[in-house]
This record gives sequence, structure tokens and C-alpha cells, in this order.
Amino acid sequence: MDLKIGFGFDVHQLQEGYDLWIGGVKVPSEKGSVGHSDADVLLHAICDAILGAAGLRDIGFHFPNTSDDFKDADSRNLLTAVMTLITDKGYNVGNIDATLVSEVPKISPYISDIKASISSLCNLADDEVGVKATTSETVGFVGRREGIEAYAVVLLEKQ
Repeated sequence: MDLKIGFGFDVHQLQEGYDLWIGGVKVPSEKGSVGHSDADVLLHAICDAILGAAGLRDIGFHFPNTSDDFKDADSRNLLTAVMTLITDKGYNVGNIDATLVSEVPKISPYISDIKASISSLCNLADDEVGVKATTSETVGFVGRREGIEAYAVVLLEKQ
């Protein structure tokens, strides 16, 4: 069996006046992610992990923030496009493990919805998607509530 592992990372600033999208789910929050698209930090990290495993560069290469085509883009559509790219190369996602780092809001109440969203977008069973949330213990820009970051690891399998 042909297996490939990919790692993804993303970070976004948090500011008032923006929505907070995490894993394709709109999470109530006083601050939201700032970005060219909807700034879904978790889906962006997952996209990078998938693209990296397939040797297809990164999310910025495929969906540049200099293009008006992706201004305010729904990251669920970006992940769907990434899934098409790997399917065309003969791969499918075996599993995803992701970690979100944020002081606020608390993500635990939304984990089930986030997992369901990612599972649906990637054609995976619920137990093939791991989503964890942690804080940075008030250290750094995340600890100061200035930003949010996400990490993801994926396993690709040859079809």
C-alpha cells in the first residue's frame, strides 16, 4: 500500500468585527480570524497537510491571497478543491489529526460539529478525524488573544 504523510500549519490574527470559522463551523466569538478568505485556520492547516503529502506545494500556491478569485472564499470550498486534486492523483485521505491552539473562545463545545464538518468534506468516518483544542497557557500572541493557530497531520493512501 502506498502511504504518504503530510503536515500542515496555519495562523491568523484575531480582531473584532470578523467571523470566527473553525473547521467549517462558525463559532460565536467576540473576535474573528483576519484573512483574505474566511480565514478558517483549521481547514487551512488541513489543506496544507493534504497538499504537502501529495507533493502539491501549499495552499497559498493554489489559492493565492493576491487573487480576487479567493477574496472572502469559503474555506470549505478550498478543501473540496484540494480533495479533487488528490483524487485526481489517485489518493484518498486515510485519516486526519488536528490541533487548534486558542485562548478564547473555548472550542470544546464545538468539537463534534467541527469533526462532522471535516469528515463530510474529506469523505471520512467520524473516528478517522481527530480534533483537539488547547491553549498556549497565556504565552505569546495566542496567549495574548491576538491570534489563533492550527496544526494538522494527514495520511494519504493510494486508491
